[in-house]
Amino acid sequence: MTSEKNKRMHVHNGKTTHHSDKQHETVKVDGRLIRLSENEKYLKNTNIKAFLDMIAWAEGGDYDLKYGGVKGKKNDKWRITDYSTHPGPGSDKKTTAAGRYQINKMNWQENGVKRMGLTDFSPHTQDLIAIEGLRQGKIIDAIISGDMPTSIKGASTTWNALAQGHGLPNRVAGQPYKNTRI
Repeated sequence: MTSEKNKRMHVHNGKTTHHSDKQHETVKVDGRLIRLSENEKYLKNTNIKAFLDMIAWAEGGDYDLKYGGVKGKKNDKWRITDYSTHPGPGSDKKTTAAGRYQINKMNWQENGVKRMGLTDFSPHTQDLIAIEGLRQGKIIDAIISGDMPTSIKGASTTWNALAQGHGLPNRVAGQPYKNTRI
């Protein structure tokens, strides 16, 4: 897989003409499909998968939990039962954080629907949206190479349940967080 920082792909509408043609042909490329395909490849990387597990551990979520749900409680009323869309507000009736990575509705719409063309909130979709968050935080290469101090510090700007590094607090005073040993 090509590293994120070394890969330069420009996606746009353009014109192409075979050398024997006199007419231009417009070619439309759906950038969402390219982004989705790239994120699918990242999902196969063992370091990425392990890092996603760490985020889920810190956030305390599971694929089927809305904010405020109790992990392990089978009949929790805040369990997600319909993955056809983002579930909306959780037990506090305000925050929309949900799923394994506590993805809010705005993040789902921006990074899932608009950026990758995703149409549901399934476990696989949640993984892809989390990877998109890692890419936006510009820490994919650090994760792949095993640079955990850089990776965790970068991820802590998106996932408040992560400390900024070993022995450091998270970036949101008063919010519970997990300290990692790196």
